[in-house]
Amino acid sequence: MSTVDTAARTGIAAGTQLPELRIPITATLIVTGAIATRDFQKVHHDKDVAVAAGTPNVFMNILTTNALVNRYVGEWAGPAARVGRISIRLGATNFPGDEMVFTGTVDSVDGQNVVVKVVGTNSLGPHVTGTVDLVIPSKGESA
Repeated sequence: MSTVDTAARTGIAAGTQLPELRIPITATLIVTGAIATRDFQKVHHDKDVAVAAGTPNVFMNILTTNALVNRYVGEWAGPAARVGRISIRLGATNFPGDEMVFTGTVDSVDGQNVVVKVVGTNSLGPHVTGTVDLVIPSKGESA
């Protein structure tokens, strides 16, 4: 199937904007994300240790951020889509009491292959930037 056919059937084209997603950053999200990803570094679940290390509070680990990027793009792309690769870079730290706002733009479409640029920003600036490679089958097809 050609790029034009898939893009026309799915309504996805380079430049398509993903809807914004706002995620409250809570201590519970940070701690449960660290535990779920088996990251037992105390700076992710013990405020006293985090403060002693020079930060104002516990902070989000990269694996939780990666999962939130996957959630953001996956919810937009739908259940038939398959994530091929996530490439991210961390910036400003996510602390409890803040909010991360995800935005995204389709960078390219090649048949069923879609690349999305993603940014997750908090009050300190961009927390995460990166790209997500997806396979999004046209209607009636599976990945």
